[in-house]
Formats: sequence, structure tokens, C-alpha cells
Amino acid sequence: MTKKDKSEKAIVLLKDVRESMKAERILKTEKYDVKVVAPPPEVRIGCDLAIEISLVDGFGVENLLKSNGINPINVVPLSNLQLKPLEIIKEVDFGDYVMVKAGHMKLTYEKQSGEIVNVSGGGCPDIPFLALSMVGKTVTDTKRPDELGYTLCAFMLEKAYERALQNYRKKQP
Repeated sequence: MTKKDKSEKAIVLLKDVRESMKAERILKTEKYDVKVVAPPPEVRIGCDLAIEISLVDGFGVENLLKSNGINPINVVPLSNLQLKPLEIIKEVDFGDYVMVKAGHMKLTYEKQSGEIVNVSGGGCPDIPFLALSMVGKTVTDTKRPDELGYTLCAFMLEKAYERALQNYRKKQP
């Protein structure tokens, strides 16, 4: 197998967001290198999330998911697609602050201290609780959003939180 073969990617299409969340957790637990992405419109079936994997892992991923009660709709090699999956995480630097956006959820923190100054977005009923639980704490000392909530908003806020924590730790001496 060549290096190129190992680096070719595919996306796993699932029936709904809940399955995508569960699939990511299962695959990460089994040490697969995965990333949640938005599938391109040409293959989107209803779920706005897909799991990006290494194509060579496709068979193992599919079997693991099936053994855990998740039946992927399809595993699509990215080389077969005209459009590529969309990155769900975006960052905006405001000088002293950074806003990390994942889907419709936003987490803003102060660069120097790591203090979370705002949590917003989404439309889920747990947003006020997530914001109250996190704002005023640092990215290193707050509970993770996936420990606090179980909605799509909590899931997307977890993605924003992971990136904010990663960025903050990189800048520390």
C-alpha cells in the first residue's frame, strides 16, 4: 500500500445527527482517526453531519459501527465527489479574543487568560444552561459541553470547545 492510499479519505453517511454523534464517539474510542464534517449536497441524505475517515479504514469502520447498532447508509470515497465536505469549525480573531464557531454554536474566549466570555447560537433548550455553566471559567477549568448537554447544540459546542482548548494550550509557555 502506498502513502497515497493511506491518505485517501472517505465519508461515512448516516441517517441522522444522533447516529453521527454516537459513531464519532465509538470510532474515537477504538482509535480511528475521524473528523466530523458537513457532507457535500450531492450526497447529503438528510443528516447534516458525516464522519470523515481514511478510505482504507472503511471496511473496519463499517463493521464496527454495525456491531454497535449503527448501519451506515454509505461510505463514499472523496475522490468520487465533485464537491468536498465542508469544515464545520471556523475561527475569528478579534485581537484579544477568539471566537470559535462550530455549526451555529459559538464560543468566545480571551486569548491571554483563556476565560470564556460568551457562548451563543443554536436553538436548543440547553443553550442557557451551557452558557451559565461555562462563561466566566477558563477553557482549561470548565466542564466539557458534552458532559453538560446531550443536544446537537451541545455536540457542536463541544467541537468549538475542543478547538479553543487546543489553540489556547498551543499559546501557553
